[in-house]
Amino acid sequence: MLRNRRLLLGHSFKSNNNRICEGKPFRGMNMNKNKNKKPFLWVFALIMSMAVMGVGCSMESPAGAVEETGSAAKSGEQLKIGMAFQEMNNPYFISMREAFEEAAAAIGAETIVADAQHDINKQTNDIDDMIQKGIDILLINPADSAGAETAVLAAKKAGVIVVAIDAQANGPIDSFVGSKNYDAGYKAGQKMAEDLKGKGNVAILDGIPVVPILERVQGFKDAIAEYPDIKLVDTQNGNQDRAKAMAVTENMLQSNPDLQAIFSVNDGGALGSYAAIEASGRDVWLYSVDGHPEVVEAIVKGGVFKATVAQFPRDQVRIGLGMALAKYWGASVVPASVPIDVKLLTKENAEGFSW
Repeated sequence: MLRNRRLLLGHSFKSNNNRICEGKPFRGMNMNKNKNKKPFLWVFALIMSMAVMGVGCSMESPAGAVEETGSAAKSGEQLKIGMAFQEMNNPYFISMREAFEEAAAAIGAETIVADAQHDINKQTNDIDDMIQKGIDILLINPADSAGAETAVLAAKKAGVIVVAIDAQANGPIDSFVGSKNYDAGYKAGQKMAEDLKGKGNVAILDGIPVVPILERVQGFKDAIAEYPDIKLVDTQNGNQDRAKAMAVTENMLQSNPDLQAIFSVNDGGALGSYAAIEASGRDVWLYSVDGHPEVVEAIVKGGVFKATVAQFPRDQVRIGLGMALAKYWGASVVPASVPIDVKLLTKENAEGFSW
């Protein structure tokens, strides 16, 4: 642990090919105020160690210093980091923002945060505004994977380091950090199939067209495909919104009197489904992805909400910022993607879980 902190604070260390990499203290960091940095430092130090050990350090410049990128690195000004969210009306993304603010504060960086409200045009404008304000790093949680490319291209043209968080973004991003979403859908599908004893009519409550959602749906479909007596009888889009998902689920229940289980692509939509199922009095079981506090509570209580596959949003942000800082501090190569494990939560193990 001490060795990792020395790495972060500017001591020399060796990569796996025995070349010496010279670390630099971050401009704007107060070296005497480390007490509040512990939650972030150990994560970041580990990331930096992994990056260096895995890919080696960048070649030295003629003066022996690590080459830096970004306007702050060149001018000595305070680092400025922007984070563009697809939405903020969700505890999942609120926890991400908290982790982002804590991590940025730990390194003395200035932050700019924007909420796209699921509008890719607004997100593009938000990011343009961040670029005008001189950000050095952009963490983007895209409202639309394909639609984000315009903003990514603009940021890269301005010399900004870009890391996508939680959802993939098209364009020349420097790295992507997100959950193993295929695994999340697959785990939910396997659990549903086991609970149904391999037989039943099921439905999918779909969401917005970003890569994580598509991967979850594919993972779920692949899982239930292993059980020939499980039939997918309906798929409708709840837009990951509680109110819309409730209305959509009401339609599903009316149209499918023999429906036995629903897979929701996220917990926000699943909570709308849960309300609809409870109001109907039907014994339709529910499975989802996220680890939302209300969902955890419903699972622990017992009833129709059987399981969710939890993500770790805070870790996604911490690791994503670590990738961006590695690039900012001169790493020639960072991982193109960093997949984060997910965890199946059931009545047996959900109690006490939180983001």
